[in-house]
Formats: sequence, structure tokens, C-alpha cells
Amino acid sequence: MEFNIRKLEPSDYNIYLVKWWKDWGWTPPIKDFLPEEGTGGILISDDKVPICAGFLYLSNSKVAWVDWIISNKKYTNRKNRKEALFMLIETLTHLAHNSKAKFCYALINNEPLKKIYKECGYTEGDKYNTEMIKAL
Repeated sequence: MEFNIRKLEPSDYNIYLVKWWKDWGWTPPIKDFLPEEGTGGILISDDKVPICAGFLYLSNSKVAWVDWIISNKKYTNRKNRKEALFMLIETLTHLAHNSKAKFCYALINNEPLKKIYKECGYTEGDKYNTEMIKAL
């Protein structure tokens, strides 16, 4: 299957991402929590149908964070969705590598997504139980 890959646009957050997070029962992160206020990532589509998106955080260390992966729940072709998610993680990881990161990090609490990360060469580290966040 051939997919289209593009950088997230400012309108994608409200048009697609918030709805997708809610469809999966997740609370959408606010734009301020996302890299580049919600545009610091990639969207994968099949022709013109958006399938999935994710984000890349870069820092002043050699670690990049590849996360907030979300997919269009209404996209029912599971095989293509899995391939698109694989391509998304691979693309974000490649961008991290090109940015001189030496490690990629992700917090995953979804078994099917963990499998895709592993297929992309990620290894499981410690299991976390609690996320700690403080608004400043």
C-alpha cells in the first residue's frame, strides 16, 4: 500500500486529532503540551483519508520523544492502519536520527501499539505506572 506522508498543519489538531483522541476514549492533550503547538509531527493518509498521526519532541539532549501516536478509529482497514502506524513511527524515528538524536523514547500504554514499536526496533524499558505532570 502506498501512503502519503506530510507534516502536521495547524488545522489538523481541531479537524482530526481531537476527534480521534476522543473516539479512542482519551483526553486530548492541549496544543501547548505538543511540539510546535500541535504541528511538530507527521500525518499519514491513504489517498486523501487521514489514517494516523504522531509527534516528535526534540531536546537539548541526545534523546528524542516519539509519542502521542493516534489513529482514525473510523478507518476500518486494519491491515493498512497497522502499516500506516509502522510507517509513522519509522518516519518520526528517522527524523529524530537526522536531528542527531541517539535515542528515541516513548510512553506506550496500548498493547497493539507496543507491538508496532517493537517491529520498528524499539525495546521495552521499565514499565511505568503513573505519569506526573505539573502545569506551570
